[in-house]
Amino acid sequence: ADKKLGFMTKIKKLLETVCHNCGKILVDESNPAFADAIRRRDPKKRFDLVWRLCKPKMICETTMALDDDAPQDKTKEPKHDHGGCGNIQPEVRREGLRLTGTWKAQKGDEENEGQQPEKKPITPQMALNIFRHISTEDIKRMGLSNDYARPEWMIITVLPVPPPPVRPSISVD
Repeated sequence: ADKKLGFMTKIKKLLETVCHNCGKILVDESNPAFADAIRRRDPKKRFDLVWRLCKPKMICETTMALDDDAPQDKTKEPKHDHGGCGNIQPEVRREGLRLTGTWKAQKGDEENEGQQPEKKPITPQMALNIFRHISTEDIKRMGLSNDYARPEWMIITVLPVPPPPVRPSISVD
């Protein structure tokens, strides 16, 4: 749909897929739908499935603490540790050429309970820093290529300009 805006749509989807603090994918293999999604051969379909699973997730899950008091249930599968940072993730919105993030207070968080959602612009520099945190393993899982399509390459950091002798001449009428 938006071909003229380059990678804007892909950047938005990536920001909804990974943690803004540690760069991990917001869901892991403990989710059977995610385990099924990363087995897809077509990278475009894989990226789309992973994004659809991560979009509603608003927190980066931390490592599960093992309860010593709880009886060990041998029949249950061991929980897969996500190993995230526990940060709240924003709801990413696109307004024209800008991206904004709305951080909502978590339900169980007493100190931020009645707080208004915090709305901040996501600058290209912030997006670049988030993308630099993504591991090569996670890039492969999302269906992107480490050799040809690293997320941080979607944001222009250097704009080459040809020297004056190469530029077209100006004609004054």
